[in-house]
Amino acid sequence: MNDKSVVIAGGSGFLGVSLAYHLLESNFKVTLLSRNRPKANGHWDFVEWDARTLGNWQSVIDGAAAVVNLVGRSVDCVKTPGHCDEILRSRVEATRVLGEAMQSVTTPPPVWVQMSTAHIYGDPPSLVCTEGSPFGYGLAPEVGNAWESQFAQSVLNEQRGVVLRTSFVVGRDRGAGGGALSRLRLVARIGLGGKIGSGRQGMSWIHEKDINRIFERAIIDSSMQGAYIASSPNPVSQMDFMRSLRRTLRVPIGLPATEAMVRFGARWILGTDPELALYGRYVVPQRLIESGFSFEFPDLDRALVDLL
Repeated sequence: MNDKSVVIAGGSGFLGVSLAYHLLESNFKVTLLSRNRPKANGHWDFVEWDARTLGNWQSVIDGAAAVVNLVGRSVDCVKTPGHCDEILRSRVEATRVLGEAMQSVTTPPPVWVQMSTAHIYGDPPSLVCTEGSPFGYGLAPEVGNAWESQFAQSVLNEQRGVVLRTSFVVGRDRGAGGGALSRLRLVARIGLGGKIGSGRQGMSWIHEKDINRIFERAIIDSSMQGAYIASSPNPVSQMDFMRSLRRTLRVPIGLPATEAMVRFGARWILGTDPELALYGRYVVPQRLIESGFSFEFPDLDRALVDLL
């Protein structure tokens, strides 16, 4: 087994490329599993797969030190029945086939780190959620629950399984898209970065460097097992997030948007789900804090200054 070999499934997107660069800097050997080769260039190996069926790709996990699974269709879309179905299936089917591959190889990785979503807790308007909080209601909690349930069925008994319930990751554009921060930055620069709806909906966020450090710790720290919230310890409201973003960009004003405006603009102009902006949640990474994890960017102002 190669103690420094990590396979990232779904590694061609923003988060996968960011994690790949981070692990390479920590002297890991990285292999990306994806349908498409990433636009960014890095000293990683690339293997194509369909994320649904077994194939020659499964040989790359034989003898690897860890597998990280990030596969999942973007939720940044209009929630048609077809899109909702694909959001669910992409996550569950990729997790299922990874589990089948683990069973088929001679030396399965001893560690499987599985991404999940902090949206599993739903959209409580003011409640602060930790790992022990009840799951919410709606599409995202349903998808998160199915995702984690499939992982629980697929992870091998001898594997150490870690689930990271990630929040909104703020990061840089490295040729794989800059995540949602790129869109919010544009909105703020044209003067529309004000209060959306009530403005009180929670925005739980995390700097890309901290999420990458959490993934790396999950790979190498034998004490980590089970589900963790991967988010900054200091969530903010949507109104405060945009205020901090405007301050960082030196944009003096941000026009507010009513719920009706957001519902129209999101669907017919941006082609996305208005509820991504209108609802939110406050989550706190209690298990990481209790384990002594030190966030490099615990506060939003410092995180945005570093990135922008």
